[in-house]
Amino acid sequence: QVQLVESGGGLVQAGGSLRLSCAASGRTFSSYAMGWFRQAPGKEREFVAAISWSGGSTYYADSVKGRFTISRDNAKNTVYLQMNSLKPEDTAVYYCAAGPTSTNLAGRYNYWGQGTQVTVSS
Repeated sequence: QVQLVESGGGLVQAGGSLRLSCAASGRTFSSYAMGWFRQAPGKEREFVAAISWSGGSTYYADSVKGRFTISRDNAKNTVYLQMNSLKPEDTAVYYCAAGPTSTNLAGRYNYWGQGTQVTVSS
């Protein structure tokens, strides 16, 4: 069992930056791939980024490539999402998830956090 808690969301102006954190409980964190997803009002949840269990492989949605960076610290049981050059269309609730493989498919993740709100004003 893995419990995930996101933090770091907030209100930021367009062009600004935020860093989201996702703290995981349990001693098996390092065996899980991690992903970030987001859901805007009235829209489906969409993939943002994923990272392999070792951190050696990362994947990004085209919409965030070059602006967002996913990383993890297995010693701290934490995964991060550094978000730069934020746009109003990045406004959403951001969720972290844990699963056996780093994929853009939400259904492949077994554990989810409660989400953190990111609002980007124009």
